[in-house]
Amino acid sequence: MSRAPEPIRLVALPGIPAVLPGDDLPALIRAAAQRASISLQAGALVVCQKIVSKAEGRVVTLSDVTPSAEAMKFASEDGRDPRQLELVLRETARIVRRGHGVTISETKHGFVCANAGVDLSNAPAPGTAVLLPLDPDASARALRDALLADCGAPPLAVIISDTFGRPWREGLVDLALGSAGIEPIRDLRGKPDLDGRELQATAIATADQLAAAAGLLMRKDAGTPAVWIEGIAIEGDGDIRGTLRDPATDLFR
Repeated sequence: MSRAPEPIRLVALPGIPAVLPGDDLPALIRAAAQRASISLQAGALVVCQKIVSKAEGRVVTLSDVTPSAEAMKFASEDGRDPRQLELVLRETARIVRRGHGVTISETKHGFVCANAGVDLSNAPAPGTAVLLPLDPDASARALRDALLADCGAPPLAVIISDTFGRPWREGLVDLALGSAGIEPIRDLRGKPDLDGRELQATAIATADQLAAAAGLLMRKDAGTPAVWIEGIAIEGDGDIRGTLRDPATDLFR
């Protein structure tokens, strides 16, 4: 008989203030962890993309944006601000589909999401938009390195998350945009199942599962942009970029 897994504990880190460009994000998270009596060891820290982008200065004032002719055309068709559409186009490597007032984009990172991740909600000020980090994996690595240098010890995983829609399903779910200090996919192929049969296709998206679990505590109206998860195995190391499906094996592209 197999042993039941150990309990998993999730704690929303309290008291992180509204983040502004240039803020010391590791210091803010470290202070929040201390308030929650969290040591940032032997667990995973999930941080929402929005505060990472704000700290890194990925904030654009809409009045500084001059829409292109294509952005003006899309805005007139969708009934949206052409300046926001211009930012979407700038962040887009490929438009996958447009409709119902939404542009499904493949970002320059390789993510497929609504509006290339350009977001007006919870922006630092009215009339501003927040863009995705330039390199979420590098952002996760830098945050992990800073936390380890200050107060932590391995194993420590850092995951940057954001909410995505899903094909064929209503509702949003948090996914991992960047990771460091953990293997984002746990490949079980070749290992036996409960009955001893060899697994052929089982590769578990661990980083995405942790992001989704943390999302239960990261409500947009709750002001909890960081969640600590403990009781899980922190193994390996890898980035989210390496998890993106190769177009040659993508049946939906």
